[in-house]
This record gives sequence, C-alpha cells and structure tokens, in this order.
Amino acid sequence: MADIDLTQEEADALIAMEKHAVDLSVNWEYPDTGGSISIPLQSSDKRERFLLDISRGRIDLQKGKYQNRARQVIVLARLDYGGSPHRNPDGIEVACPHLHIFREGFGDKWAAPLPPDFVDDPDDRLKLMDAFLKYCNVTIRPNISFGLFI
Repeated sequence: MADIDLTQEEADALIAMEKHAVDLSVNWEYPDTGGSISIPLQSSDKRERFLLDISRGRIDLQKGKYQNRARQVIVLARLDYGGSPHRNPDGIEVACPHLHIFREGFGDKWAAPLPPDFVDDPDDRLKLMDAFLKYCNVTIRPNISFGLFI
C-alpha cells in the first residue's frame, strides 16, 4: 500500500505537475444530470497518470463536482459546487462552492473556501471548471462538448 500513501510534499508535487489530455481525438460529452465522466490525463513526461472526474447531481441540478485523481484512487483536488456546506474534521462548516485539497493523513476530508481570485463568477459551472483545470495545471485540455443544459 506504499503507492497509495502520499506525503504532503508528493501530493503537492502531483497537483503542481503539468497535465495533458491523453487523447485529443476523443470528444467528451459534459455529463447530463446524474451523469459522470472520467477523463484520462498524463504528466508531460508521461510517467504519471491522472483522472479528471466531472459529475452532476441527479436530483439537485445545480450540484456537481470537478475532481483530479492520481494513481487511480488518490483525490488530489476536488471542487464541489451547488451542494450543501461541508463539515471539516474540526467541526467547522465551509459553504459551497468549496475546494478539497489533499492533506496528508486526511486525504480529501478537509475543504476550504475558494480563494478570492479563483474565479470571478462562482455560480458559472464552466468558469468553475476552467479555474479548476488551471488550478490543477491541466495545460493541454481534453475536448469537452456541452449540451444545452449545462
């Protein structure tokens, strides 16, 4: 299980690592309500693999998440939007949208408010996704098509 346990330094390096879409010929459909997609990403040197997860709420149409995983199961960063507040392990609640960032010993259990300069319109899902991809350093982005009701 040593591959699953990360130090904070390793996690920070993985978050900061430049990421590229694996296959630019694939056109991903932004998920409909209740749907999700997992898009493969890789480091620029192709040594590390990542996943970009995009999911939407089934009942609450405003709810969703953008998530970046490493090594299949380790959540490096997740942006939750449109949902209820998150209660951190210390009992403090953080309103939505909020950002979960890997914390050694806790994984993605802690959330923080979005930094003030993260996005100019936190109610706009596409701007949130763009800001999240920038935060995760996805420099060669996958092709994502959007329907009428994003």
